[in-house]
Amino acid sequence: MAEEEETPAEAAPVSGGTRWRRFGLALIPALGAAGVLVAMTAQGTIAASFAVSGQSFKVSADQLRGTGFTQYGDIATSGDGSEHPVGVSVIDEVELDNLCQSVLMDTPVGEVTLLVNAGQGDEPASARNMVIDVQQLSGDAEFTNFEIGRDASTLENASGEVGEVGGFGQQADTITIDGLRQTAWSVNAGTFSLTGLRLSVEPGDHECY
Repeated sequence: MAEEEETPAEAAPVSGGTRWRRFGLALIPALGAAGVLVAMTAQGTIAASFAVSGQSFKVSADQLRGTGFTQYGDIATSGDGSEHPVGVSVIDEVELDNLCQSVLMDTPVGEVTLLVNAGQGDEPASARNMVIDVQQLSGDAEFTNFEIGRDASTLENASGEVGEVGGFGQQADTITIDGLRQTAWSVNAGTFSLTGLRLSVEPGDHECY
């Protein structure tokens, strides 16, 4: 019986092949987390409070329009126990034109940016029962029936989330922000409609602003 021929050794990978495989492996956890977040928010199952990643991210929009707005001070806690002071913004109904979200990450192949874009056409991105842990925010804002300095535990314009007794709070019937630029630790919503969703990973720094 003839001996089986030995299988030739596999050819060595071309230059750069291993580098890009490592690049892909480094991004699998981040992409997986982004996919789970989108799925959970779309189904309305995401919790109102959770341990944040320890890395803030940027959000921008040409315009934000919301009804039922409250805001109060709180602490966002990372999985390692570190704490981050935030302004919790709660909006019952919100629409965002030209929404962009970006996260700048370090990987074995250097910095990469995870980008999410939506609401770039005639139909804006929209959300219900949105809760945002804000680190920094800028833009041109307009409020209606604005109350500043209200006890955070008595806020009533948005459903579900209030602050502690004696805490500083504010609320309004409506909120409009042109040129929204925001750094946040977390965003979650009962439902999140990301029309025209595009998710991409770009080598280098390509943040929303």
